[in-house]
Amino acid sequence: MQRNIPEALIDGGLSPRLGSCATSNKMLPVIENLLILQDRDRKIMRIEAELANLGPERSALEQRAQRAQTQADAGKLKAKQLESDRKKLELDVEAKKGLIEKYSLQQFQTKKNEEYRALAHEIEMCKEAISKIEDEQLAVMEQVDVANREAAEVSKSSAATLKEVEMARTALADKETRLKRELAELKGDYARLESAVEEGVRDRYIRLRKQRGANVVVGIDRGICGGCHMKLPMQILLSCQAQQELVNCINCGRILYFTREMELAVA
Repeated sequence: MQRNIPEALIDGGLSPRLGSCATSNKMLPVIENLLILQDRDRKIMRIEAELANLGPERSALEQRAQRAQTQADAGKLKAKQLESDRKKLELDVEAKKGLIEKYSLQQFQTKKNEEYRALAHEIEMCKEAISKIEDEQLAVMEQVDVANREAAEVSKSSAATLKEVEMARTALADKETRLKRELAELKGDYARLESAVEEGVRDRYIRLRKQRGANVVVGIDRGICGGCHMKLPMQILLSCQAQQELVNCINCGRILYFTREMELAVA
């Protein structure tokens, strides 16, 4: 009884065309089984590749989250440092005012003109220092305002980024769960699909899969191998069309097959 193979299974990397060759579309059972096994291998390899890529994707997310947090912390630290500088200037002003009070009291107590004038000079120096410090205070206060606004903006942006990262983490976790479930389902009856191919052919297929990846059993179209895309000798084409035995590409070793939807040779 003829078995129906899905179109995805019989496409060996070529675009099937409606050919003019009058030949039966019936395949060798071993080719059918190999195509089914190959299709399963392709799906498994695709899912395994997606699973392997989850690690780098997670790392990228963690790096993004770390950058966002670092930027937010840096903004807060800058604002905090400027605020500390402002408070230090306030203390410096208070210290100078304290000295002025001290020198003023000493002026009141002294009876020597030289000491009085020296204390007056110190008082004047303190007042000049206070004026300079107050100018610095104004500049620092402006910097504090700017830093606080920037820190608030960066914090808001970082919070949004961290929220996006958390959503992406959840999506990756869901994706991993789904992929693992699909992989388990694909591997669940893999042994049955393998056993449908006789041992010798299966071993040859496995060796080719290790060498050529997931594209082992390929169709021919207009005399071209669907794997290496090299022109095939007419004898190979006729053997493949006859559907009597397994035929390998003489260039790459892949297993060849032919259906009537494929053109056999260049006109």
